[in-house]
Amino acid sequence: MDPDEDLLTRSAREPTAFEPLVARHSAALHGYLVRRAPAAADDLLSEVWLQAYAHRATFDAARGSARGWLFGVARNVLSRHRQAAARAAGRAGQRDADATTADPWQAVDQRLDAASVAPELRRRLAELPASERELLLLVAWEQLTPAEAAAAVGIPAGTARSRLHRARARLRDGLTGPARTTLTGDFA
Repeated sequence: MDPDEDLLTRSAREPTAFEPLVARHSAALHGYLVRRAPAAADDLLSEVWLQAYAHRATFDAARGSARGWLFGVARNVLSRHRQAAARAAGRAGQRDADATTADPWQAVDQRLDAASVAPELRRRLAELPASERELLLLVAWEQLTPAEAAAAVGIPAGTARSRLHRARARLRDGLTGPARTTLTGDFA
């Protein structure tokens, strides 16, 4: 099995080399999109693959893994989707954008195993700076390494590790009992 980085690089001159990437990463990318924009996830996944294919020649293996690059493409597609939804809501005179674009954290409660931790953890996640929250969720939910998550959001790996450390500490600070134990085990 060819490494993702080799396939992505090779696909610039041999388009069929791109196909295995779609098979390998569609499920993970779809999960990422479903957790952030459930109603639009299928369409967004299609757009991710279109954008990734169109820009495959810009991939630079020296800057990170193909997986991190793909999640970066997905993040950019999602960001453009949210911006377009906000503009459409503004043009229509609506005060509240679609719930799936305005609050991607509504599904967090359903994803946690410990029901007693859910309300407090959800509140704490919402309080995190967006940059820390996104990194934490890329690592915790999408199973990206800190380096891959850094590539996805376009920052150096060391910066990502610092932000992850801060995010985890902020989530743990102030939690007591089972909530703190759960977080220490899951995020430490």
